Amino acid sequence: MRVVWSPLAIERAVEAAAYIAKDSPAGARRWVDKLFAVVATLAQLPERGRRVPDLPRPDIRELLVGSYRVVYRIEARRVAVLTVRHLRRRFDPEEVG
Repeated sequence: MRVVWSPLAIERAVEAAAYIAKDSPAGARRWVDKLFAVVATLAQLPERGRRVPDLPRPDIRELLVGSYRVVYRIEARRVAVLTVRHLRRRFDPEEVG
């Protein structure tokens, strides 16, 4: 499967990295590296993440990377990363369609 990132997911990841970098630029680099490494595993293991508790949809799943939720959708031939949210932020179902 191919993994694709939505513009919103990229925007949220950049925001998270910038926030982390305020305290630790090296920590932000490590987090970004880990984020992309973990998400890349979805190409081989798309059902690796758990179902999103806030949504009754089996195709929408999430992985945790540090204190962040990576929400994605399993499609026929690809995995679409929909958003990246801090665990303390309220989940917005509108972000995943």
